[in-house]
Amino acid sequence: MTETPLKLYNSLSRSIETFEPIDPSDVRVYTCGPTVYNYQHIGNMRAFLFADTLGRVLRWKGYPTRHIINITDVGHLTSDADAGDDKMEKAAAAQSKSIWDIAAHYTEAFKADVTRLNITTVTEWTVATDHIPQMIDFAKAIEKDCYQIEGGLYFDTSKVPNYGALARATTEDGENRIDPVSGKRNAADFAIWRKSPPGEQRQMEWDSPWGKGAPGWHLECSVMSLAHLGHPFDIHTGGIDHREIHHPNEIAQNQAYCGCADTGARIWMHNNFLLDRSGKMSKSAGEFLRLQTLVDAGFHPLAYRLMCLQAHYRSELEFSWDNLVAANVRLKRLVMAVANLKIRDDGSMKGEATDYRKQLEDAVSDDLNTARALPALEEMLADKKLSPAVRLAGLVDFDGVLGLDLAAIDRTDLRVRPANATLSEAEIDAQLAARKEARSAKDFARSDAIRDALSAAGIEVMDGDPLGWDWRVEI
Repeated sequence: MTETPLKLYNSLSRSIETFEPIDPSDVRVYTCGPTVYNYQHIGNMRAFLFADTLGRVLRWKGYPTRHIINITDVGHLTSDADAGDDKMEKAAAAQSKSIWDIAAHYTEAFKADVTRLNITTVTEWTVATDHIPQMIDFAKAIEKDCYQIEGGLYFDTSKVPNYGALARATTEDGENRIDPVSGKRNAADFAIWRKSPPGEQRQMEWDSPWGKGAPGWHLECSVMSLAHLGHPFDIHTGGIDHREIHHPNEIAQNQAYCGCADTGARIWMHNNFLLDRSGKMSKSAGEFLRLQTLVDAGFHPLAYRLMCLQAHYRSELEFSWDNLVAANVRLKRLVMAVANLKIRDDGSMKGEATDYRKQLEDAVSDDLNTARALPALEEMLADKKLSPAVRLAGLVDFDGVLGLDLAAIDRTDLRVRPANATLSEAEIDAQLAARKEARSAKDFARSDAIRDALSAAGIEVMDGDPLGWDWRVEI
């Protein structure tokens, strides 16, 4: 166990609290996962990078951690409403595919992005449709706090004290996102079980005491966290958009289930939005920014991870190609610094990296402040008072917490060939070698011709680049 107490911001109390695990030998974390009706955009992925950082810090500080992320493959509507189209059913109809095939495809794509971003702290994936019997049992247990209308079984939010305390608003932002449903007693009431409309058969529907239908979206997380982590567990995470409706509804269900004030989790944590001024972040816009978009433009996925680490998880972060380029350059500098240390490492252990490790610990113990940890890493790698071996040993701690995999990747890994490139890396390198020969022979006309040909193919020749990179893709 490390010495600096871990302090985390609890959205429920709106304050920084010292983390005190329920069971220090078994810390339990639940993260709201994706609804697998489409690819995840990069804003979605920020939430999972934040959750991975939390898991990494907990383990680094000596806490054995169980980390669950759910896969929502049923029940999530196209808005926060309790009426309208199910996202999964709508996607299946649009693509003329089985809803099960849609879920399998986008689950696989999401997990591929998780791997590319070096998200490693998940111990178990839970799938909503694997828990339908438990959801029905949970709904039966809280039926006393519910009522039936034509659309199904609804939870009466007036039955639990202090509903909406997490959001700090039971009107305005929260209720404005909920379309009215005929028969609801209160605007904030929400579906526990949605009946299939008369004469309509969904691809995903099950028999229940309230009619054939599907579970409400909010029910899923209460049931899966209870089944796999128990109540109460330590930490529940998600995007800040969940703080207004989804998580308050989870809390209401949990309190009705236990008949107590227990919210399900001791600490509720939320990452802020990733902003995109171009308006391409939302899937509703059609074409949207996903991790593959960045890779197709020639960026390594870890450049995006670093871009997120440069900002505190509770602050808004603006995405721009310029910001991504800057993160990519910073990542290159780190990779080159590590590569140079490996070349110079003679095994001698001169000096100690203790002070840098303390800076890392103080930074991440302060509500996961990775933005403060990164300069400490750069200073350590550049500290000539420490031998290369000592600096490389210190890198292990930083790598474990930041997840940039600096001990393993090299500069060639960061050369990501863009999707629209007309030349292979080997062809680019051959042209650069020919250009170097021409410049040595003072054949500047040929040298310029090769540079212009590369430029026409979207490759910028980086003469005089202090990082020693030979080329990069123009964006």
